[in-house]
Amino acid sequence: MDESVSVLVANHRAFLEFVQRRVGSRDVAEEILQDAFVRNVDKLDEIRDNAIAWFYTVLRNAITDHFRRTAANGRKLEGLAREPVDRDEELYNVVCKCVGELAATLKPEYAEALQRIEIDGIPVVDYADQSGISSNNAGVRIFRAREALRKQVTRACGTCAEHGCLDCTCSRP
Repeated sequence: MDESVSVLVANHRAFLEFVQRRVGSRDVAEEILQDAFVRNVDKLDEIRDNAIAWFYTVLRNAITDHFRRTAANGRKLEGLAREPVDRDEELYNVVCKCVGELAATLKPEYAEALQRIEIDGIPVVDYADQSGISSNNAGVRIFRAREALRKQVTRACGTCAEHGCLDCTCSRP
């Protein structure tokens, strides 16, 4: 096994270049290579022939798995983007009035995303089309916008934000 590990380590650069050509990113290639090595180093005892050829097969499978995971994550974001915004009108009407003001303090693209998706109620996919971005990008943007707004509300409203602003005591109009 020690000899096989030495052979694999000696070929690290070639393995990295092999993976990088297929995934297009050095960081992703390093991650795939490291993960493949860690997951398969204990199987080296079973290798009777060429450890290098065997490891290239392992890497091809790891690259395929990477693309499958990436595609699955994209489909999940795509599905979230297609979900209609479900809004509780009663809760919507009693939420602290300062939230609108705080949203305006966010990055313009975050404020716009919140306005169009949360207030106007358009689906994320439609927002993406209107903004000229992918639905995955729109899903990420609205997620980040919500997080940024949550932080602003907590910072500005303090403890009333912990209770959903239902008993708002902040001094904002």
